[in-house]
Amino acid sequence: MTFSQQAEEKAKDLRAAILRHPFVTGIGDGTLDVEKFKFYVRQDYLYLIDYSRVLALAAARADTLESMSWFAHLLHETLNTEMELHRDYCRQFGVSRQELEETLPSPTTTAYTQFLLSVANSRSYPELVAALLPCQWGYWEIGSHLDAQDRPQHAPLYAQWIEMYASEEFHNLALWVRNLADELADRHGPTTAQRMEEVYVASTRYEYLFWEAPFLNENWPG
Repeated sequence: MTFSQQAEEKAKDLRAAILRHPFVTGIGDGTLDVEKFKFYVRQDYLYLIDYSRVLALAAARADTLESMSWFAHLLHETLNTEMELHRDYCRQFGVSRQELEETLPSPTTTAYTQFLLSVANSRSYPELVAALLPCQWGYWEIGSHLDAQDRPQHAPLYAQWIEMYASEEFHNLALWVRNLADELADRHGPTTAQRMEEVYVASTRYEYLFWEAPFLNENWPG
């Protein structure tokens, strides 16, 4: 069994909980309250900013030229293509660029991004890769799961979201990270693999909370 298979087995209850979360199922059937989705896309924009910083650190810490190039390319695409696409997508929901820039990170967004940055700065390179896997592979898992159902034609922007994460392009991206995690776990041995698994499970917990936060309209007190 590969590292990714073992880690996924460890987190299978969390992964199942994500797939049946009412935020996720609401995207799938088109019934999700639009205000909850707008909360999500605003927070996801902030997530992408710190995610880009993590990718930059991954490129700097990569132990092969191939991995360095791949993370650098993903960083470029995220900063110069994906974030603009995200802004365009948000505009279709009536969320302006100014609103995105003025959004404050929620408690969960703050905790999740600080966790990723902490791993990227202070843990091993294999652990950094493992920390990214629940986001990369998890979004494809959600997209493909929802795509296996009938897309919500009465909610075309939700259908567009599903199409993006169920795409072959996104699957190939997620598969690359998954294969890299497996290769690093094999090469660095069981002690490192155990630490990678712990980081993977922690990131998966944050992924669950990232869906929970907009559904509950999470905010700071006061």
